[in-house]
This record gives sequence, structure tokens and C-alpha cells, in this order.
Amino acid sequence: MKANTLSLLETEQAIYEIKTDFQQRLAEKLNLYRVTAPLFIDNSLGIQDNLNGFENPVSFKISTIPDREYEIVHSLAKWKRMALARYKIDPGLGLYTDMNALRPDEENLLTGIHSVYVDQWDWELSMHDNERNYDFLIDTVRKIYDCIRECEKQVCSDFGLRPFLPGKIEFVHSEELLERWPGLTAKEREDKACKEYGAVFITGIGGKLADGTLHDGRAPDYDDWTSPGHLGRKGLNGDILVWNPVLKRAFEVSSMGIRVNPQILVEQLKIRNCEDRLKYPWHQMLVKDELPQSIGGGIGQSRLCMLLLQKKHIGEVQAGVWPDKVLLDADELGLVLL
Repeated sequence: MKANTLSLLETEQAIYEIKTDFQQRLAEKLNLYRVTAPLFIDNSLGIQDNLNGFENPVSFKISTIPDREYEIVHSLAKWKRMALARYKIDPGLGLYTDMNALRPDEENLLTGIHSVYVDQWDWELSMHDNERNYDFLIDTVRKIYDCIRECEKQVCSDFGLRPFLPGKIEFVHSEELLERWPGLTAKEREDKACKEYGAVFITGIGGKLADGTLHDGRAPDYDDWTSPGHLGRKGLNGDILVWNPVLKRAFEVSSMGIRVNPQILVEQLKIRNCEDRLKYPWHQMLVKDELPQSIGGGIGQSRLCMLLLQKKHIGEVQAGVWPDKVLLDADELGLVLL
């Protein structure tokens, strides 16, 4: 499949349509309220997403509050769960918001699918404790994938593009991928799975595999990635990936999962040698059962626009800054970066 030939203005119109259409569908299927969210947070609260542990957040001080330091969010993974409690949202209902983040340590700017600026729909759904299981997870994943396909159908109809996403999404554990393709890297295994299935939800992201490696990194204090061992290799978290026919590779659209309960929080912090985080107010709230059980995740806005508009580079749907090599390569390929 060739990249599309929408004009710059048509691209902007299509971006607006996708962002408007998708969030409405998501809110309806998952029963979500839209809320406002912070761009930066007090770093003493323990609600920053520490990602893989080495990324440095953009931090600053405010002249009129000199005794505190603030950080631009990496994501709202933990903030959302606290918001569920604050808004008193009952099980079966949830919230979503625009999450805008800066990740200046991003090392993959030459790939065409990563950027320093991260924009996504962050969502969180309050659950009953008895819904804390694999079946509830896959049901939620299917609803999200349906939203993506419905949005694709609409934007393709409106802008003369051809839909390509398969009718259903498959589910596979990261350990199964390792068993099938032991000689490949995790990303190469994702390529294989996506090419075979078209769309796949890979579970068990964050815990150690049989060979001692991680399929991908995941912070220890929001997704539950230790339960796969308890559940017969099913897993309670994962990533939605699809085969991108323009790039001819696997393409991640969303990371999500059922969140840790107090017991799993402590276990995962021990595994990552992060037990010192238990001193933070957010972690204390969770240990004391003051936060609701939830499922949540993030869905990349620019990622989804890039995918559905069949673009070659994320800079075609997002204004950003790029290394000189990226700018030169884009110019040679005739790509217009925003």
C-alpha cells in the first residue's frame, strides 16, 4: 500500500475528524466522562509515570511556590485512578482526557513513529473487584478495537482512502511469541505476529519471559504484569498492535491493562527494587484501598491519525522538532512535516 496523497489542508481536516470521531466512539462504548487533566504535576506526590526508570521528566519551579518542584507528565497512568476516586465514579463508568506529554529522552526519533511530544487519549474505567480477570480485559480490548475500525471506515469514506484493518483482533501472550520465534528480538516477533494476524493484543508486557528478558518495559505501579504466572499465561495487561501496510511493520496504537491492587503493587515494586515509592501519597492511598480497582490505558492520537491516514511519518500529522537527518530524508521522500 502506498502512502496517501492528501493535501496539507485535507490532512489537517482529516486529523480533526479522527480526533473528534474516535473520542466520541470511545466514550460511548466504555461509558466514559470527559475531564480536564494536568500538563504538569507536583513531583512529591508519586503520580508521575516513571516509564522504564531512566527517562528524565522536564522539571521546573514556580517563582511563587519556591519550595516545590513540578514535572511535565510522562503520562497520566496513576493520576487517572486518583481522579476516579476524586470524582466518585462508580464501577462501570470511567473518564478520559487529552494527555500531552514531553519525553526529551526519546531515543527513536529516526524511526518515523516516535516523537518528543506525546499526545494520547488517556482513559480509566472503574471496575468491580470480580471483574479483575482476563475475560474482562479482552472484552474491553475488543470494544476499543471496534472504535478504531469504525473510525477508519468513516475517515476512509470521507477522504477517499481504502480501509485495511482486519475484522477482528487476536490475543497472544508474549511468552508464546518467544516460543514461536526464539531467535528474534521482541520487536521482530511483533512484526511476525502482526503480519500473520493483522491486529493483535500482546499480553504479559513487563514481566520476565522464560529467557530472562522483558518483551517491553512497563512501570511497576500501574499495570498488573505479574499475574500471568497465576493465570496460566493469559495476562492482565498488554499492547494493541496492527500491521501497518505503508511501513510494512508492526505498529503500536495503545498500551493498557487492569491495574495493580495493593498486593500486586507491593510485589511488583519489590521485583523492580522500587519499594521506596511506598512513601509517596499516591502509593499510600492504594495500599490503604482508597483508590478504586480499575482498567485503563492510553491510545496515541498522532499514532492513530498516522495509521488511519496511511502516512509514512508521524511528523505528517503532528507538529514537532526533528534531527536534521529526519528533515533531509522527509524532503527527499516528498513528505510534508507539520
